[in-house]
Amino acid sequence: MKYKPDIIISVHPLMQHIPLWVLKWQNLQNRVIFATVITDLNTCHPTWFHTGVDRCYCPSDEVSKRASLDGLESSQVRVFGLPIRPSFCRAVLNKDDLRKELEMDPNLPAVLLMGGGEGMGPVRKTAKALGDALFDRELRRPIGQIVIICGRNKKLGSTLGGYEWKVPVKIRGFETQMEKWMGACDCIITKAGPGTIAEALIRGLPIILNDFIPGQEVGNVPYVVSNGAGIYSKSPKETANHVAKWFGPEKEELKRLSENALKLAQPDAVFDIVKDINELARERGPMAQISYSLTSSFYNR
Repeated sequence: MKYKPDIIISVHPLMQHIPLWVLKWQNLQNRVIFATVITDLNTCHPTWFHTGVDRCYCPSDEVSKRASLDGLESSQVRVFGLPIRPSFCRAVLNKDDLRKELEMDPNLPAVLLMGGGEGMGPVRKTAKALGDALFDRELRRPIGQIVIICGRNKKLGSTLGGYEWKVPVKIRGFETQMEKWMGACDCIITKAGPGTIAEALIRGLPIILNDFIPGQEVGNVPYVVSNGAGIYSKSPKETANHVAKWFGPEKEELKRLSENALKLAQPDAVFDIVKDINELARERGPMAQISYSLTSSFYNR
């Protein structure tokens, strides 16, 4: 309690039990608002849930059901979606304008290939497979273009930059304007990170999941697939063939997946959560009158 907060917001599965114990120890559990914002879309560790919270913000109905099973009351639970950067919620340029700004081909459909901030997973093999699958050998022309986000993996970027490509390719490092690159593309290939999935859904991008971190990300795969917003494939060649079909004879399937992605999207989640916390604070009454006289003795032990 060093910083004497009026509101505590936890976004980590291990930051419920100990902070709430401290609040109870100082007799502040009814005065300091405590909210948990769960950042796993489906598979959640039990430590996310504590019956002592004022609010538990769940990103999906699946997580909300788990919260109820772990003893939280319906009055404590809200399902607003996964909070992401406000830039994804604001209006962006249309696809044609974005492609012009990002110097992409204005006519070819585009696939966005990602491996997270660290450029993890089968990015190199998938990129090469896409380069082959998106080139029509009979007509001797590309049927699509590729945007590859290598993140902080400079070696990956350097390796890919040394290839001779038969299709238009953009190779990027760590990006801070992903809303633009997603807005300029027609589908995405990525590991099953919850943030990237939520962002892709807002942009209406059909998703091909090619990897996941065991544990917290495993449940994100059925969340995407069972809701008809994408598919799962670990094979780079199979993944590339799916994209080639979507950009060719199966354009209607690409459109259907995009529509399903938009149905799952919750672009206002971050604002809804903040508004709800503000309402809680207003109901709680005046703040900044909380005594933290026990704090120093706790820290000096």
